[in-house]
Amino acid sequence: MKLEAALAEAPVVAIVRGVRPDEILDHAQALFEAGVRGVEVPLNSPEPLDSIRALAETFADRMAVGAGTVLTPERVEAVAEAGGRIIVSPNTQPEVIRRAVELGLDPAPGFATATEAFTAIEAGARHLKLFPAVTYGPAHLKQLKAVLPADVTVWAVGGVGPDGMADWWAAGARAFGLGGELYKAGQSPAETAEKAARVMAAVRRLA
Repeated sequence: MKLEAALAEAPVVAIVRGVRPDEILDHAQALFEAGVRGVEVPLNSPEPLDSIRALAETFADRMAVGAGTVLTPERVEAVAEAGGRIIVSPNTQPEVIRRAVELGLDPAPGFATATEAFTAIEAGARHLKLFPAVTYGPAHLKQLKAVLPADVTVWAVGGVGPDGMADWWAAGARAFGLGGELYKAGQSPAETAEKAARVMAAVRRLA
């Protein structure tokens, strides 16, 4: 599933940091059943490419699947080879963005300032991840949105949970990357389902 289509169904990407390949599919199924349509496996998780490959083989037609903490063009290529389609980074690295675009993937680089945002846009990004969002707050995003191109989607990532989503939405965020609010290493798929239900209830309240 393409990223735009996934976010249109539900503006949430689950960050499953620390997940193992032998449990990824159970957690992904719990997320999918709750309505989440995007999953990001950070590359500092155990055997992340194996998890991404399993996700792509099972959910590629139903969810947008990819990697987080992607820091080099070489890692972009590895994710692509595993079947990942989204490339999420904590920083703005033009070489990473350009390689993702060249491979037909969707980069979502991290940014905090207008300079970083426009550097990422110039490199080809159309999704920008405000990170860590909690450090800057919705007012920061509202000011940035006044100068960002209309076709750029801003994600709020880092310290954002169900209770704060409405404020971020009002400020112009149109996607959320949620880590511990959805998944923490070692939790059961049932816990993932419970957390996802709370998140999706908050999504349905957005206007």
